[in-house]
Amino acid sequence: MADTATGQLKRVLKPVHLWAIGVGLVISGEYFGWNLGWHVAGTMGLLIATLVVTLMYVTFIFSYTELTAAIPHAGGAFAYAYRAMGPFGGLIAGYATLIDFLLATPAIAISLGSYLHFLYPAIPVMQSALLFNTAFIILNISGVKESATFSILITVLAVGELLLYMGIVTPHFKMSNFLTDPMPFGWSGVFAALPYAVWLYLAIEGVAMVVEEVKEPKKNIPKGYISAILTLVFLALAVMILTGGITNWHQLDSLAYPLPASIGIVLGNDNGITKLFAGIGLFGLIASLHGIILASSRQVFAMARSGYLPRTLANVNTKFKTPHWALIGSGVVSFIAIFIGTMDQILVLSVLGAVVMYLMSMVSLFILRKKEPGLERPFISPFYPVFPAIALVISAICLFAIIWFNALVSLIFFALLAAAIVIFMLMGKHKIKITDDALLER
Repeated sequence: MADTATGQLKRVLKPVHLWAIGVGLVISGEYFGWNLGWHVAGTMGLLIATLVVTLMYVTFIFSYTELTAAIPHAGGAFAYAYRAMGPFGGLIAGYATLIDFLLATPAIAISLGSYLHFLYPAIPVMQSALLFNTAFIILNISGVKESATFSILITVLAVGELLLYMGIVTPHFKMSNFLTDPMPFGWSGVFAALPYAVWLYLAIEGVAMVVEEVKEPKKNIPKGYISAILTLVFLALAVMILTGGITNWHQLDSLAYPLPASIGIVLGNDNGITKLFAGIGLFGLIASLHGIILASSRQVFAMARSGYLPRTLANVNTKFKTPHWALIGSGVVSFIAIFIGTMDQILVLSVLGAVVMYLMSMVSLFILRKKEPGLERPFISPFYPVFPAIALVISAICLFAIIWFNALVSLIFFALLAAAIVIFMLMGKHKIKITDDALLER
């Protein structure tokens, strides 16, 4: 396979592809992970946290879309923060985005392995996780249009399965179950549950990573983003509330496969529908794993192209027009995380990266409004400055809560950031200005 250093990505994506990528990136959050929030907050505590986080995401996406449409760059928040705040702003936003996506990948891969193990106990979790990771790296190398077409198929199946799940469990929903021990840890539990509520929506911002591959990006990006967030709000709230009314939530608050377990409670573990659901439940996890591998590789590609990572990672394959070394490098990080971290630690670390990235993006929006009032903005954030301010404040609250309740994981995150800043300065990268042409290179 031949390379072209910092080559050109191919513009082939339409709004339906963006909807599929956006929903596909996130939809695994409805299949697992959020239920860990019950363990620290109970059903009502997690629901309150989720409503707050839903408000944050709705206001964030409408605000973030302004940045994405105005600066259609594969680096996403890295590009916006660099343009607004310079090299250190770009570094912090880029680092946070890398942590967000690179660690979401192993968390989803582990859950995929757990679902498969639930179906076939003889199949080990870790080996399955590695196999899935490898398969989707190869698929993403094969071409972005092929990858996005697969996203549409697998995302439609995943959404359809969640609708089927709702249809099966709704007749068995009991409000008395949902309200059993609803807030065992009081309001402190609501704050502790914030990272698990974020997991329900985490990674939708990854659509920004493929904007250099979108046809008519300034028109199509808003369509893709807004349709995706509306779909996800409905799915997140419906799945969480219905699952909480199936049985005593304590039976489900530590599982990596809460939805098939819920159907098992309703219909019996040996019921054919239970097994079938667990099998097709892989669709949602596959959709997110596939999408996040795609998005994380574009973040690596963009930062390498700008000199913030080794430039080899920005090489684009001449045949497939995909950044294959960025995909392989992202996969190596994921493999390491699968072996050394627990699901809970990896999930919280990924959420921490996301929240820092949200903060940096909203600050960038405010700065660019003042610094570059003449910048062409095909999409304007509604209710400015209220929407970005709401997203900024709630993100700050989430960041504080994550640090407070997850001190060790937070220490690892900020220690790695400090190390990145030191290396950045020692290499003199902060003295090298990236011109707008290079930053926005197509």
